Order: sequence, then structure tokens, then C-alpha cells
Amino acid sequence: MNRIPRVTALGGGTGLASLLRGLKRAPLDLTAVVTVADDGGSSGRLRRELGVLPPGDIRNCLVALADDESLMGRLFQHRFADGDLSGHPFGNLFLAALAEVTGNFDLAIEECSHVLKIRGRVLPSTLQHVRLWAERADGEEVCGETNIAAGEGACSRVWLDPPPAAHPPAVEALTDADMIVLGPGSLFTSVLPHLAVPEIADAVRRARGLRVYVCNVMTQPGETDGFSVADHLDRILQSVPGGVDVVVAHEGELDPDAVAAYEMMGQEPVELDADRVDAAGVRLVTAHLAEAGALVRHTPEALAGILVDLAMSTAPGRG
Repeated sequence: MNRIPRVTALGGGTGLASLLRGLKRAPLDLTAVVTVADDGGSSGRLRRELGVLPPGDIRNCLVALADDESLMGRLFQHRFADGDLSGHPFGNLFLAALAEVTGNFDLAIEECSHVLKIRGRVLPSTLQHVRLWAERADGEEVCGETNIAAGEGACSRVWLDPPPAAHPPAVEALTDADMIVLGPGSLFTSVLPHLAVPEIADAVRRARGLRVYVCNVMTQPGETDGFSVADHLDRILQSVPGGVDVVVAHEGELDPDAVAAYEMMGQEPVELDADRVDAAGVRLVTAHLAEAGALVRHTPEALAGILVDLAMSTAPGRG
């Protein structure tokens, strides 16, 4: 390969930001495509009051890719504690103000990228205002990312209302990528919303680059209750048939005390059912990826090591 690999990551929430933090020092041409369906917290307030796209997940990705996360990173993540601004991170307000000044949310992200001197690009999946809907296994339909995550029982599918047009640079980043990474992150509120954008789903399906899904370590209540690795994969393949080449999953013991604490919150380790993944015709890559301690989540460095190896060993295109 005569150039550094182009890697495009799709996601949202803390999962995508953690992934970017691990990858940003690697020799990669990195692009993050971020979902814009968030309707809770500061992002939801700014969305309702100012009419801007929800900035929170985008802010987290910008900070994660910042060349130096010290002072500027802390500033953008600083959350006001009192008064009318209570609950708002400075970075959300900065992005909202830039969007008003420039009249363009995409340009606001670009200008913020310069301020933070980020290593890579951050793009929204769409510039349209959308609402996320989910159908649960019992047939109940739920509107809004916050309501979906707060509910009970697994989801079966999600969709966006209205069906949005994709942001063209996001489609281009997927088309040109040597590797596309889906996840880690909330399956139904961070990963699948991307695939509910028709042009995004089509770009993933047609992509010549290697398509990798990073499965979560733990299930999520109200979304993936009782899901195994293959169950996660199945939901993605329902949206994009044939759209995953490799699944990366955790294998190994987890801290028993941490698992017990998660089980009190309705979460459990995601079962590794390798036979079903293999039966789907998808390559499975496993490693001990979870951090030690109270939080059961991917170690950014360990996950990045696997993904960099995959990117470096994959020639551009699959013929």
C-alpha cells in the first residue's frame, strides 16, 4: 500500500469517541461519521430551543481526535453546573454558536476541528433533523433515542422520520474507505441509525473496503437484552445484507464484581456464539478487549491494535 489506509468509523455516543481516541495516533486517514438522532440532555435542549443539530456526540468525537486533549479538551467538555446553562457542556454551546454565525452546521464542525487541531475528520451522517423510532420485540413503537434507551425489552428494528438524505461527504468517505468500522456503541441508537439512512446503507453494502463490526462487551437494557454476538450481527445484516466482513468481539474473563454491578442494572456479558457468526459467513476476530475495573468497556489501545492490523493487512478494494 503506497498510502496510509483510509478508515471510516460509523457510530455515536461514548463508544465511537473511545474508538477514535485509540486510533488517532495510528498512521491512518481517519474519518468519523456521527449519528444526529440524539434528543436527550444538553443536545436535546439545544435542538429544541435553537433548532440546531444535536452537537453532543459530535463534540465528543472532536475532543477525542484533538491533537492535545489537555486544556482545550477540558474546556470543550466543561459542563456548567448552575443557572440557565446548567447541564450544557461548553463545546455544545460553542458548536451551536458557530452554526448560527456561519449558518452551516457542517462548517461549524470544520471550524471547530481547526480550533482543536484534530487528527482526522468528523462528519454528520445527515444534515436533516430526524427522529429515531424503534419497534420492540412485542410490537410496541417508541419515538426518541432517550425513550428507547429508557424502555424495557429488546428492540427489533429502528427507522428515522423523515427518511433523510445522507450528507454527501459521509457517503464519499464510506465509498473511498479501505476499512469501515461499525461500532462499538449502542446497537439500536448509535449504529443502526446510520443504516436507516438509505444512501449510507447503500454505501456500506457496495463498499470495496473491509467492513468490520465491533460488538459490545455488555448488553444494554431496553435495546439488546439477551443478545449474543450473532444477534448483534444479525440486526446489522438485516439492514445491510452482506454488509459485514469481520466481527471483532471480546473473549475472556471479566471482573466478577463489575459484572455483578452491571447485572444489577439489567446488563450481562454478550455471549460469544462463534458457530453462528461463522454460519453467517463472517470472519470472527476475538481478543481480551475489556478494561479492568468497574467499567466493562473496550480498552481503546487493545481495540485499536486489532483494527490497525486489519487496516494494514487489507489491500485497497476486494476486487
